Amino acid sequence: MYIPKVAVLFGFGINCDHETAAVFDMVGGNSTRVHLNSFISGSDSLDNYDILAVPGGFSFGDHLGSGRLMGNRMRFSLRDELTKFIAAGKPIIGICNGFQVLVKTGLLPGPGGNVPDFVQRASLTLNDSGRYEDRWVSLEFNQYSNCIWTKGMSRIDCPVRHGEGKYVMPDRENLTKLAANNQIAVRYIDPDSTDADPDVVLPFPKSPNGSMMNIAGISDNTGLVFGLMPHPEAIYAQWLHPDYTRGTAPVTASDIEWEGQGLQIFRNAVEYVIANN
Repeated sequence: MYIPKVAVLFGFGINCDHETAAVFDMVGGNSTRVHLNSFISGSDSLDNYDILAVPGGFSFGDHLGSGRLMGNRMRFSLRDELTKFIAAGKPIIGICNGFQVLVKTGLLPGPGGNVPDFVQRASLTLNDSGRYEDRWVSLEFNQYSNCIWTKGMSRIDCPVRHGEGKYVMPDRENLTKLAANNQIAVRYIDPDSTDADPDVVLPFPKSPNGSMMNIAGISDNTGLVFGLMPHPEAIYAQWLHPDYTRGTAPVTASDIEWEGQGLQIFRNAVEYVIANN
């Protein structure tokens, strides 16, 4: 069986690369941590990989804003390579700082077609709380999304660790269009309120940042490029949930007894590549 090759970026303050590489390996991928400069210099090529992951951390120390400098470096130095990667139907994920990078690179939410134009249309800005938030949240996945990363998923608990996680767009029209296209792949929810309007921003801390429409993650038009602020790699095992020892943590539907809810996101991408290789 084909084993998908995963490039996990590191360098310049990224600090979740080892965890991200590990979860891809757990679900059948073959991960390699690749310094961004290796792609820029040509000593390695995106052509050698089936999946690209931009992990969390503090790239370039978040100078000029979270993900800004890394996004610019990718946008101006890897434009052709990223365009070719997406055109080939290869998945990309950005987690936390990686999500910020993809948004500021212009890969998310994208222009609406299947060819990126590297124009920034949204941003991730300071949390409404005015401080860094490190806490667990509940997430709900859009069942109508074509995002290959979230296929078959409904709800999970997941940690967030960010200071600039509030998703914003410059006007309501584009935000409404994003929702109508089912590109809002995952939202923050109140698990105790089943009839809440998903478009009305939840109070803190149910929404840890005040994102418009409670957006926790979005995909591009193709469903291949996906970014989210929470850290699914941090709930790869059930015992990582803070309620595990109380016996009240959510249980994954997986046949693997120890598996946490976040692992399915990475399995979906690996299985997608295998099915389309």
